[in-house]
Amino acid sequence: MQKQKNYIIAIDEGTSSVRAVLFDVKKNKIVSSFSQSFQQIYHEPDRVEHKEEEIWQKTEVCLKKMLNQISHEELFGIGITNQRETVVAWNRKTGKPIYNAICWQCRRTADLCSSMQTKVVHDIHKKTGLIIDAYFSATKIKWLKDNVPAFAKEEKAGNLCVGTIESFLVFKLTGGKSFVTDITNASRTMLLNINTKKWDKSLLELFDISENILPEIVDNNKIVGEYKHKGHSITIAGLIGDQQSSLFGQACFEKGDSKNTFGTGSFLLLNTGQEIVYSKHKLITTIAWQIDGKPTYALEGSVFNCGTSIEWLKDLGIIKKASDCDSLANSVPSSNGVYFVPAFTGLGAPYWDGNARGLICGITRGTSIAHITRAVLDSIAFSVKDVYDIMLQDANLEMKKGILRADGGVSKSEFTMQYQSNLLGLNVQCCQETESTSLGAIYMCGLATGAFKNIADLKKRYKPAKIYKPKKSFKIMTQKYEGWKDAIARTLSKRK
Repeated sequence: MQKQKNYIIAIDEGTSSVRAVLFDVKKNKIVSSFSQSFQQIYHEPDRVEHKEEEIWQKTEVCLKKMLNQISHEELFGIGITNQRETVVAWNRKTGKPIYNAICWQCRRTADLCSSMQTKVVHDIHKKTGLIIDAYFSATKIKWLKDNVPAFAKEEKAGNLCVGTIESFLVFKLTGGKSFVTDITNASRTMLLNINTKKWDKSLLELFDISENILPEIVDNNKIVGEYKHKGHSITIAGLIGDQQSSLFGQACFEKGDSKNTFGTGSFLLLNTGQEIVYSKHKLITTIAWQIDGKPTYALEGSVFNCGTSIEWLKDLGIIKKASDCDSLANSVPSSNGVYFVPAFTGLGAPYWDGNARGLICGITRGTSIAHITRAVLDSIAFSVKDVYDIMLQDANLEMKKGILRADGGVSKSEFTMQYQSNLLGLNVQCCQETESTSLGAIYMCGLATGAFKNIADLKKRYKPAKIYKPKKSFKIMTQKYEGWKDAIARTLSKRK
C-alpha cells in the first residue's frame, strides 16, 4: 500500500553552513535537521570567497540525511533558500566552477561602485530598487569577467553559466537540466528591472554582461526540476532568497507586516504589498516574492554584521559559546558608556560606507569584558533601530499591530530581544520555529506541490513562541541611542 505524502525537505544554504530540514505537514513542525559548515576563504581583509564544490558536496550529504528518514512516496518535494548576492560561475557541460564563489560579504568591487556617476546611480536605483554597492552581484560578475581568463574562454564556447547559489544547486541537483533563478534572488543582482521583472538590457550593457550566461527567471512557487535518488524522481520547487524566505516563513503576508532576522547579518524587511516603495534614505526596495505571476514588494535594511560580532567575541576568547553573552551582559547594569560599532566589512544600511571600520569607544580603566559584551549586544539592537526609524518614514505606514517578528540565531538571546523591544518601543515576537528561513522555502514548495492550499492555510500555521514587551522608558533609551549615533559618526570613512 502506497504511503500518503506528508513531508517537505528544505535546503537552507547559508553563509557559513548548509542545513537540510524535514518538515512534517500534519504535525506542522520541523522534525529533523542536519547541518555542515564549510570553509570561509579570506584572501585579503576585503575579499570573502567560498568553494562551490564543497557547498554542493555538503548539500548532498545533508539532503540524503533527510531522505534516508522517510520513503520517497511520503515526500511532496524539496525547497531551497540561500545566501543571496553570492556569485557562482561554472561550466555548463561539466558543472565545474571556474573560480571560487564570491560571497555577498566581499568588498573587492567597492572602488568600482564608488566611481560610478550620479546619473547611473539614480537609474540603477529606479530600475532595481538597489543602492550601488559591492554587496550586490553585478559588479562581482564584472570582476570575474575582467580578472578570470576562464570566464571569456567558457563564454566564447557557449559553456558559461553565472548565477547565485540556488541556480548552481538546482543545476547540480537536476544533473544540468535546469538553469534557473527565482525572482527574489534575481532582484538582488542589480541586473533585474523590478518593474518589468526581466533582465534589464541597459544594465547588462552597463556592466558588460551577456544575458546568454544568466539563468531563466521563475516564480517562487514554480516547479523547477527533479532530483534523482535511489531510482526515484523528487520534485524541486520553491526557490527563494533567505531574507524573503524568512519574511514568508514568519507569515508576514500582508502590507505592514515586518520581521528582522538576527543572523550572520541583520535584515529588517517590511512588506509593502503590491506597491513599489522607493526609499529616500538608502534602504533597498526588493521583490519579496512572486506567486503565480503576482509580485509582492518589500523595503529592506541590510546590516552586514550581527552574529559575526558574537563570533568575534568567541575568537578573542571572551566567551566560549554564544549563550555566554546573556549572562555576561546581565552581570552589569549597563555598558558603562562603552559603544561598539561592528563595521568589520564596512557599514550597510542606512550608511552604505564600505570603507568604514569598526571601533570600540568609551573605554575606561573600569571597563570589563562584561561591559564590552553588553556593548556588542547593544550594537545589534542599535543597528536595527537605525533601519527601523527610516523605514517607517519611507513607507509612510506603521508596522502592523506594533509587532516586529524576529528569527535567526541571535533571536535566542533574551537580553538582545528585550533590549530591542525597549529601544523600539515595540513588541518583539519570536517564532516558535527559529529556522523560519527554512519555513519560507517549505511553504513555497508546499504551495507548488499541493501540500498547502493557499496563503490562508499558511496563516493558520504560524506559531509565535515568546513576546518581549518594552520595559524601559523612551527617554532613557533615546539617550543611549544618541551615544550610538556619536560612535557611528566616528566610524564613517567620510566624516562631515
